[in-house]
Amino acid sequence: MLADTFTRVDARIAAWERRLGADAPPAFEAVLEDAIGAVRTLIDALLVAGGKPPPPPEADLLEAFKRLARGAPRWNAVRDNLRELIYYRNCLALGRRDALPAAPERMALRTVRHVYLYMRSRCESEGLL
Repeated sequence: MLADTFTRVDARIAAWERRLGADAPPAFEAVLEDAIGAVRTLIDALLVAGGKPPPPPEADLLEAFKRLARGAPRWNAVRDNLRELIYYRNCLALGRRDALPAAPERMALRTVRHVYLYMRSRCESEGLL
């Protein structure tokens, strides 16, 4: 189950990465929302694998992450990456595209890829995959 989730999330990220290589990059908003959704999918799967119930779907990303990191500080290594994704979302909500980095869609994908790789390597080293 957990391995299947990692495979599906990897495919989602790879699909966005291929689209970025195309002539017309995808809309940042779509990339960002799917990046946040991919990380949330991983967090929920890790909670379930650890015997903890995931938060309700309406819970925000950082609330879900707090459940994962509670009692397991190793997950704090990616906390700032999650905050970065939320920062991008807040910039859009406030109409502050000027506060975003250059090529924000690439940055969002790099961030979600980093989170994915960290979580996967932790699961592999702990024998969960």
